[in-house]
Amino acid sequence: MKHYGIEIFEELDQSFEQKFLEYGKIVSFKKRETPFCSDELSKYFYIVLKGKLKSFQMNLDNGKEQTLFVYRAGDMFDTLVLLDGKPHDVLYEALERTDALQLPIEKVREWLRTSEQFNRHFFPYIASQMRHAETLASDLSLYNTSQRLSKLLLQNMNPNDAHYYQLLQNLSKTEIAKLLGTVRNVVERHLKELEAEGVVENSRKNIYVKDVKALLEDSEQLLLN
Repeated sequence: MKHYGIEIFEELDQSFEQKFLEYGKIVSFKKRETPFCSDELSKYFYIVLKGKLKSFQMNLDNGKEQTLFVYRAGDMFDTLVLLDGKPHDVLYEALERTDALQLPIEKVREWLRTSEQFNRHFFPYIASQMRHAETLASDLSLYNTSQRLSKLLLQNMNPNDAHYYQLLQNLSKTEIAKLLGTVRNVVERHLKELEAEGVVENSRKNIYVKDVKALLEDSEQLLLN
């Protein structure tokens, strides 16, 4: 698995890597496919190899969506089901063609009990997911959409932010809105304002930041959290 360039595979010794090859199966999802509609996540655990896949929740009354997490190469799911064995009330959708390594969840639980190698990678990853969820909740509660958008644009530029770095490349304005807990026309309005001020250059699938200082001023308080 080392040719995928994913940290967890680079850190495993050859004997443990063979276990991934023995028990794992590579599965693929097409763009816009919504997998895991049955009880698959109670049987299998996944590590993303390439592509993007999101988890989200939806209000069935108004159709509003909130993206919870965008999984990219090296990300793992569903960690909650793995740890507590209970169903997780979220939906999944592939944002682009995505390949993932499918592993029997009971085998992964066994590795958690017996493998120091696996634990050295898994538990810091769980901690980063918890921090991400905490930040999402506080941002949605405490800050307006314009501030959250400015912060997201800065995080997209920051190579030290694994959750967001280069996340927005080829992501539609609709998907950006779902990351922010709003709707497309609100995001487009804020982007037009930033573009008029010379802060960003807005193309169809990419946003280029021209004035980092202005964005920092708008989102300074959020970045302290």
